[in-house]
Amino acid sequence: MPSIPASSISPELRWLFLDLNSYFASVEQQLRPELRNRPIAVVPLMSDSTCAIAASSQAKKFGVKTGTIIGEAKRMCPGLVLVEARHEKYVEFHKSICDEIERHYPIQVVASIDEVGLLLDKKRANEKEALALAQRIKKGLLANIGEVITCSIGIAPGRYLAKVASDLKKPNGLEVIHLADMPGRLLHLSLSDLPGIGRKMEPRLHEAKIETFQQLWDAPAEVLHRVWGGVGGDRFWHQLHGGDLDDLPTERSTVGHSHVLAPEFRKPSEAVIVARRLLLKAASRLRRLEYQTTEMTVSVRTEQRQRGEGHMRFQAVSDSFALIKILEILWARALQEVGGQRIKKIAVTLHGLEALSAPQQLDLFPSLGCPISADKDRRDKLSVIMDLMNQEFGRDSIALGFAPDSVKTFSGTKIAFTRIPDMEEFRE
Repeated sequence: MPSIPASSISPELRWLFLDLNSYFASVEQQLRPELRNRPIAVVPLMSDSTCAIAASSQAKKFGVKTGTIIGEAKRMCPGLVLVEARHEKYVEFHKSICDEIERHYPIQVVASIDEVGLLLDKKRANEKEALALAQRIKKGLLANIGEVITCSIGIAPGRYLAKVASDLKKPNGLEVIHLADMPGRLLHLSLSDLPGIGRKMEPRLHEAKIETFQQLWDAPAEVLHRVWGGVGGDRFWHQLHGGDLDDLPTERSTVGHSHVLAPEFRKPSEAVIVARRLLLKAASRLRRLEYQTTEMTVSVRTEQRQRGEGHMRFQAVSDSFALIKILEILWARALQEVGGQRIKKIAVTLHGLEALSAPQQLDLFPSLGCPISADKDRRDKLSVIMDLMNQEFGRDSIALGFAPDSVKTFSGTKIAFTRIPDMEEFRE
């Protein structure tokens, strides 16, 4: 088990953590003044069966939040306005917001589309200077980004506690946590209020006789190690007590996309069109990141919550022609597990990634029985040409295996909680 140096815990205010309030909903209200001061929910598609991916501060007052099923949200908030998500706009605003923040101080870490962390230098590692910086950032966002785009800011010795501080007062809050004020400063919080303690972790803490923040604060690191089942518990203890951990370098392990289908696309014969679209989007991104793949998984979930999956390992490949052939095989396997039921969700994942510069193996097509006679070099070149044409002239300007008009309701790139798409993805 790696040791965590005590020297990484400092009483100084080393982190400023900024969390944008109701981000997707606020961007929509900024772009559409008629939505301001109204309860709105941003949704992936206009359906009562889907869930909110963001709610405005006005909607939150009625209990509507991320994950609320829209049918229930309408009952909770009769005046709720639904707005279909425009992820490209949220990425554009994210970049402008980061530029504005960096006019005042460098960003150390982008935690998500709506969260950034600033590691404060010696001059600003005190409450007066840190608060002054926070106020300048807030005023800059108001003046240069928009009157609806607000943020809550937390300042603390460690990044984790700074994030906790940013959650203490919303919207538009500004809070400071000093180690000298702990644990009393946070005794009013429940365990589930803390980042990193979700619905699965909280029962495990209860089993260890930890039910309050005081008990969590007093628990030794070895107890949390057992609760988390490993070093994650040590890391959590260290960060809770004001420490910092160096971010570990990560290596990409998968490229993929998933999609919840609109009702008109849930017949298997229609759903396969969306599956192909998801694969081609993932394949284009794979090439742009300069990877090839050695595994594919295709999974489906039906309206009755049954699941089906197909998986295959193969020689390293990156071209769309070979990947489409594999998809056809795996799609048939996944459907066999769920029969002819209507498909509600599809996920296509490419994994076992290797750098494109890695040694090439023998051609994949003979083992798949593919009738295409073009050699691998030609397929790779054709795939890259298709990528360039779609970047230049718009998504689906040229497509393989489907008619673009048949997937016009497919919304394309979405923003995950911790991954911000490149702008190129919206044209893939």
